Amino acid sequence: MQNGNEFTATKAERLYSRVMKRNPEAEKKLPEEVRRNVPSNGLKQIFATALQSAGDQTVNASTVLPWLFSVLGVPPALTGLLVPIRESGSMLPQAALTPRVVRVRYRKWIFVVGSLIQAAAAAIMAGTAALASGLTAGIIIVLAMAVFAYGRCLTSIASKDVQGRTIPKGERGQINGLATTAAGLVAITIGVAIRLIGGDNLTAGQIAWLLALGAVLWVFVAWIYAGIREPAGESEAEQSKSAEPESDKPKGNWFTDTVALLREDARFRQFVSVRSLLLVSSLSPPFIVTLSIQHGAGSLAGLGGYIIASGLASLLGGRMFGRFADRSSNRLMSVGAGVASAVVIAVVLATIIPGFSGAGPAGELFFIAAYFAITLMHTGVRVGRKTYVVDMAEGDLRTKYVAVSNSAMGVILLIVGGISSLLALIHVIWALLFLAAMGLVGVVAGARLPDVSSGK
Repeated sequence: MQNGNEFTATKAERLYSRVMKRNPEAEKKLPEEVRRNVPSNGLKQIFATALQSAGDQTVNASTVLPWLFSVLGVPPALTGLLVPIRESGSMLPQAALTPRVVRVRYRKWIFVVGSLIQAAAAAIMAGTAALASGLTAGIIIVLAMAVFAYGRCLTSIASKDVQGRTIPKGERGQINGLATTAAGLVAITIGVAIRLIGGDNLTAGQIAWLLALGAVLWVFVAWIYAGIREPAGESEAEQSKSAEPESDKPKGNWFTDTVALLREDARFRQFVSVRSLLLVSSLSPPFIVTLSIQHGAGSLAGLGGYIIASGLASLLGGRMFGRFADRSSNRLMSVGAGVASAVVIAVVLATIIPGFSGAGPAGELFFIAAYFAITLMHTGVRVGRKTYVVDMAEGDLRTKYVAVSNSAMGVILLIVGGISSLLALIHVIWALLFLAAMGLVGVVAGARLPDVSSGK
């Protein structure tokens, strides 16, 4: 008769094998302890990442919080700070934090702490939405977003390292994809609930409950992630590798190490360059929303409509792109950027046609469809680049790759975001064309990245 642990392990094994296309050869190369826990660890990472992504929808800096600011009467200047703080704040500190993170034997605890910080920040936002208004509410929420971004910074550093330690090549992209699919289901549910409960006239109290839901989700994320069985330090296979590049050896403080890594590691520098060209799928959606408002789009293209579109993109894209990423993550990034750029150009061309209007069902469906297509491609780009950076290195070098690339992207994001915002002052169309041009260059550059995937 099986004991409880054996029964759970068997059940996890069956479920994991049912939802995943496993890579037996890669699993055989893992230490026995790691190989034995692949199914349970994989399922926990899927559930935790899915809940985290669902939580992101409740505290979305591009949709939910701008909507809340409008309801609370927060000055528009503060609204413009939300996305830069959310994105750059979660990326810029990573290189500075990495020397401390690599000293922690079990990286899952870094993720747990980061999740609890995000839960606390979301709870502060919820309380502020319920009790404050105007400039005061805006300042508190912006500061809470900075704290939230720091928590996300910690989870970003830790998650890829934990996945690299516990999941073999050929299965990592599928885990990212399945988590994205599950998050899409939750996002669709949230979007439908918003439209049924509040329509296009949500109150601050209703949004406060949405933010509180996000806080609860992150507590569950921390609880699930704490149960992952992570090997202490590096596996024996990783420790035996002595031929590390010079860029992986400590040279001084974190800043000089960061500069040295970018200067001396040509393959890593190429990845960061390509990633910077793929911002079309992440930065263009808010401009699509703005363009829809300028052309009279109304009820369908409301908060609930865009959340549903984003959730549907995750639902379809997660499963679709997970296995694609395991076969060729660099090709997935290129395809995603190319299609996103094509959609942006199509939207621009449509809106400059004389007589075009976003009002009415046809115009609203057009903008929702464009938003859906771009967020679908962003799902592919995100799954692809997450899988690529995990597959391209091992051990602490992987941690440094993740941290330094994200810190570099924090700076690049501020620069590209600033340029696109300045172009938007002339007209939103120019900002969209600028991002589309970057994406097209990224297609060519991404195709030239060396393939680091399993190819199966």
